[in-house]
Amino acid sequence: MKLMDCHTHTQFSVDSEADIDLCVSRAAELGLAAYAITDHCECNCWYEKAHYPEDTWYLRESFDYAADFENSVSAVTALKEKYEGKLNLICGVELGQILHDTEAAKIVNADSRVDFIIGSVHQVMGELDFYFIEYEKMTMDEIYALLERYFKEVHEMSKNGFFDVVGHITYCLRYMKQRHGIEADISRYDDIIAETFRNLAHNGKGIEINTSGLRQGFGDCFPSLKYVKMFRDMGGEIISFGSDSHTVEDIGANIADGMRIARAAGFTRGAYFKKRSPYFIDIE
Repeated sequence: MKLMDCHTHTQFSVDSEADIDLCVSRAAELGLAAYAITDHCECNCWYEKAHYPEDTWYLRESFDYAADFENSVSAVTALKEKYEGKLNLICGVELGQILHDTEAAKIVNADSRVDFIIGSVHQVMGELDFYFIEYEKMTMDEIYALLERYFKEVHEMSKNGFFDVVGHITYCLRYMKQRHGIEADISRYDDIIAETFRNLAHNGKGIEINTSGLRQGFGDCFPSLKYVKMFRDMGGEIISFGSDSHTVEDIGANIADGMRIARAAGFTRGAYFKKRSPYFIDIE
């Protein structure tokens, strides 16, 4: 089976210390058919701290993602030359909170060095990143209201063209389940999720199967088979695969499992991107 890993992080992501040279060397060693470095770039934190009102600082883990973006893209661009003919290295970015600052998103989209953009929602407007929310202090009604806002924001994002695939749909469930054992039934949002998938399919966009949940205690991919199949049923054709690795050791982790889910949902090929255009590899 030809494996690809199109969602990975390096030292240029705020939550990773993975040495970029070691990451690329590891991807080449694994013989990946495609390997994308997609360091974090949060649109709502694009500028330096002083740019934002003080009463919103608490909503932002860090600032000046414009610098992180440039550092990552410059490093990957140089490594593409070094590994030419040895590794299908893709210069990507995980673009978070696109709707919070579409001008920042436009800057990233205009950069000709970028091959691939994952559009992610890590926090909804006016709320902390899902990582930092104290779910144990919330009622289930409050949790469901938050989840509804998440799926509405992803739906709104699906209408624009500032990305190539939507990253880890159902990310909103990760920490409430992993840390607190809170099981939320998101089937109540199936209508808006289906409409999101219709938008993506119509606009030639895709979703990723993010395999991080299989190794981090969640017990499933983001999204699960049910929603991968729903995307297919809504006309979706573009599916990518990502480990969401933040360490050298996790590159390629559980990608084969993600591909089996795609196959079970009716997909026969997976996609990676070069120059913002999809290229397909058969799923065996």
